[in-house]
Amino acid sequence: MILAEGLSKRFSDLQAVQNLTMRVEPGEVLALLGPNGAGKTTTVRMLTSVLRPTSGSAQIAGWDVVQHPQRVRASVGVLTEHHGLYDRMTAREYLRFFGRVYGLEGEGLEARILSLLEYFGLGEAADRTTETFSKGMRQKLALARALLHDPPVLLLDEPTSAMDPESAQLVRAEIARLRSESRAILLCTHNLLEAEMLADRIAIIRQGRILLQGTPENLKRELLGPPVYDLLLADDWTPPDAWPSGVDVLEIAPRRVRLRIPDPERSNPRLLSWLIARQAPVQAFQKVPQLLEEVYLTAMQRAQEGTL
Repeated sequence: MILAEGLSKRFSDLQAVQNLTMRVEPGEVLALLGPNGAGKTTTVRMLTSVLRPTSGSAQIAGWDVVQHPQRVRASVGVLTEHHGLYDRMTAREYLRFFGRVYGLEGEGLEARILSLLEYFGLGEAADRTTETFSKGMRQKLALARALLHDPPVLLLDEPTSAMDPESAQLVRAEIARLRSESRAILLCTHNLLEAEMLADRIAIIRQGRILLQGTPENLKRELLGPPVYDLLLADDWTPPDAWPSGVDVLEIAPRRVRLRIPDPERSNPRLLSWLIARQAPVQAFQKVPQLLEEVYLTAMQRAQEGTL
């Protein structure tokens, strides 16, 4: 659904995006993470045919962003940080206006508007002016606008920026509901919690260049190493000097042992059987969370050091 190969954009002496390559399949959510000024918004503008790439190519739903800009825009729903609602319009009028922009009309348009308003829980507010809407309601209406023409691709640029936690949670829930086998979603954000909650794959961008791409779990393993587990003990226990193969002891503290286990699927069952046989007073055996934030910070540090 989204394909970019060697995509670059230069403004005078500023290289905003450099040799960006990515692929987003139907049914997939890709989160593009990076600091302000990393090139996320410029990438979205190229993918929507608003900006012409300096070099490289990109396709949206099979349409080239340079050769077929009208087809690209008809295939994309865009949600930006500044959604541009018209305060004097009601929600229904606002969607009707944009429906006509997309070439929709008549009973089909009215049915689509009603369906989207109900889907986003805005049915009772359909005839209220948008100036009376909360931040969460305004963002949900902007999402409804992005979906009005049922696009196969959604490009979401900082969809919850500057929102209160409750409104942000509502919008994230709606984005999760929009996942579909016939739709691809590109989520540009610097909200790492949001990315971890919603994305199938992560791409980290810095100074216009993609540093890493992969699933959250693969990136955690690549940058943070094998998973770490805490063995919590209900009583004092003297661990033996030798542990089963496939288990590396990192730290031994009173009633807690921290272990690194490269192959947990195979090693963990053997380890638990080994502990039971030695009458270890196991209270809990739990994985130590590896956060996407750690992955992101590690990637940025390695990039600054020139090792990534």
